[in-house]
Amino acid sequence: MGRFNTDDGCVRKLVNHDELIQAVKAARATGHTIVHCHGCFDIVHPGHLRYLEFARRQGDLLIVSVTGDRQIDKGSQRPFIPEELRAENLAALEFVDWVYINPHPTAAEILAEIQPDIYVKGREYENSNDLGFQGEQAVVESYGGRVVFSSGEVVFSSTQLLEILGADDELAAHRLAAICRRHSIHGSALNDILGEFQNKRVVVIGDIVFDRYILCDNTDVTSEGPMMSLVELERREYVGGAAIVARHIAALGASVVLLTAGAEDVFTDKARQVLADENVDAIFLPTRRSLPLKNRFVVEETKVLRVECGEFAPLDSQAERRALAELSRQLDDADAIILCDFGYGMITGGFLSRALPMIRHKHKIITADVSGPRANLLAYNGVDLLCPTERELRAALHDFEHGLSQVAWDALNRTNAKHLFVTLGKRGVVVFDRQTQDTKHADYRGRLVSEHLHSFADRTVDRLGCGDAFLATATLSMVAGGNLMQAAYLGSAAAAIELASLGNVPVAMRDLRRWLEKRLEPVQRLGSLAGPKVCRATRLRTAPTERSTPNRIATFASISAEERTP
Repeated sequence: MGRFNTDDGCVRKLVNHDELIQAVKAARATGHTIVHCHGCFDIVHPGHLRYLEFARRQGDLLIVSVTGDRQIDKGSQRPFIPEELRAENLAALEFVDWVYINPHPTAAEILAEIQPDIYVKGREYENSNDLGFQGEQAVVESYGGRVVFSSGEVVFSSTQLLEILGADDELAAHRLAAICRRHSIHGSALNDILGEFQNKRVVVIGDIVFDRYILCDNTDVTSEGPMMSLVELERREYVGGAAIVARHIAALGASVVLLTAGAEDVFTDKARQVLADENVDAIFLPTRRSLPLKNRFVVEETKVLRVECGEFAPLDSQAERRALAELSRQLDDADAIILCDFGYGMITGGFLSRALPMIRHKHKIITADVSGPRANLLAYNGVDLLCPTERELRAALHDFEHGLSQVAWDALNRTNAKHLFVTLGKRGVVVFDRQTQDTKHADYRGRLVSEHLHSFADRTVDRLGCGDAFLATATLSMVAGGNLMQAAYLGSAAAAIELASLGNVPVAMRDLRRWLEKRLEPVQRLGSLAGPKVCRATRLRTAPTERSTPNRIATFASISAEERTP
């Protein structure tokens, strides 16, 4: 563990594994009684202080081990305080002698190594059936140590405190800065990633959905019945669905091909023109009678009604063969493949079952996200990244009861996927990762590594297309060499930009750079986003504006056009 930016006394107390072993050995040689406490300590409150003071009185030296961020399972937004700051808070206490960040789910491993004389737990564990604590108790008693329960005179809840403190801007800023430090999210690294966008080629596959906004004035309630009376003022049409993902890719500077289903209708003609004007190379399979259309009636900036006109029209066997042939022709030159399954039939089960092995054969990394009642998230077996909303994830697994971490674990293990981004609307995104990608390792199906990134949105105008902007930007970031958290950060930035605009409009590179230049995170501001840098990003081992490589990734994704605000 590295040293932290604290005073000398606190630095001395913060020890890594080897330092802790040596310190305990020296203390025991002089006859000192070693006491050990373990916990999350997300918010150090009076209950913690009484507990730690009680523990210190039981012996001569007090060790406090802190559960690492990756091992905490207390909800999608926990821990609120990152491990470095939690350790510093404890080290600042006079009666604490050493603080150690524990990389394991429980304290059993470190207890077996240092063998403290006394292990102190809260009174609530005295009759607990918690398997983690039972394992810890068994270790302590195996070498003749004692487990002592604190008096529990004062009871506070970190979770309840966080409900009050969660909106504290200063705490949130500290937490974001710590995330940036841990995952190399700073100006030079982000600049390197953005600079690589123009060298990438992406294939997007999926249905085009036309989004029509009918801007209205609300005049009155009609005299003929309890109906709202609207007067149409203006119509705006946006080429959405898989097309907006492709448009984002092009606006961010990459080359893009869109493989989609078309029709002999005016919407297909309009889509061809828009895509051509924005440098999207579109391949249309003439399999539809008409493109799906979503009419949204908007009063000021509030959507009051949506009317859909679109039917499920799956590819027939001939069109499916042609789609696979087109995909095969594009694979060699593609750095990423984004498959947007909106449930209208462009991506059939037959197409998917043949496309995934084809891409694996080309040694591509595959990521997936699906949307709509006919799409099946669990069909994307063996992909590298799943990217659903929390609602979509729970619906796919029919699990609305368990915590998000458990649901994420189930999804990754049922699909054998590697990584998972779960978008939470205005609460941001949670990045889930495995401890190892070695399928033969015991930790492959162990507890997931996770990190929560809050939403960057400070203004909400329209949620339409935010998930598409997130997906396109995050995918390009990974293709360009970024780690999961760098991809999630840049994807969240694009989503925040999209959220501040009405309608489905592409996020351009200049929009993204301008947004990044205004950020206040100290770590990010260390580097300039104006020009190329030498520093490269490291990989995570285990996530109103004016519009204007060697590691290849194939991204299979579908994103909900609504209610996706990372």
